[in-house]
Amino acid sequence: MRNITVRMPLATLLLAVFMISGCASSGGGVPPVCPQPDARLQDYVIGAGDTLEIFVWRNQELSGTVPVRPDGKISISLVEDMVAVGKTPTELARDMEEVLSEYLRIPKVNILVAAEGSSNQIQVIGSVVTPQSIAYRDGIKVLDVVVAVGGLDEFAAGNRSHIVRQIDDRSTECRVRLDNLLKDGDMSQNINMYPGDVLIVPESRF
Repeated sequence: MRNITVRMPLATLLLAVFMISGCASSGGGVPPVCPQPDARLQDYVIGAGDTLEIFVWRNQELSGTVPVRPDGKISISLVEDMVAVGKTPTELARDMEEVLSEYLRIPKVNILVAAEGSSNQIQVIGSVVTPQSIAYRDGIKVLDVVVAVGGLDEFAAGNRSHIVRQIDDRSTECRVRLDNLLKDGDMSQNINMYPGDVLIVPESRF
């Protein structure tokens, strides 16, 4: 039996190699090394400037809408100057129940966040179509944020973008390659974002 050699035109061979290499790189990048906040912070954490709806079961006079003051505290009847910042709504409700138990037989408190303050937003600045603050929601990612601001503008250096994040009262920074994400579909760059994050997209250097 004779060996049969199949000869490919050079142009076709180069195209095949390009397509294979492109497929290998798409979605196969190295994800940014970005420290994550405490896992508890993935639940909504109350911040200064938030507005809370407080419901005390069978005690309408104790229920109402209260702002979280700049000092991080709230006050209602029978509960004065309680720290709210840094707690989830559930944690704050349990703390309030503990105080109210001195006055009520079995207090039951529910808390909803009626409006979010700036500490629970994500800021996007630099070379994007509409720089602005985006309200944080559970599971929000870099791509969601970029779409919300209208995408990058024509002068953006997407692969030099970075996220500034506060971890344990320290400011940390990590690079995110937005061009790879938006143009090449590299989903390894589509990382989670957290309350207080700042996404900075610099301009290209000419």
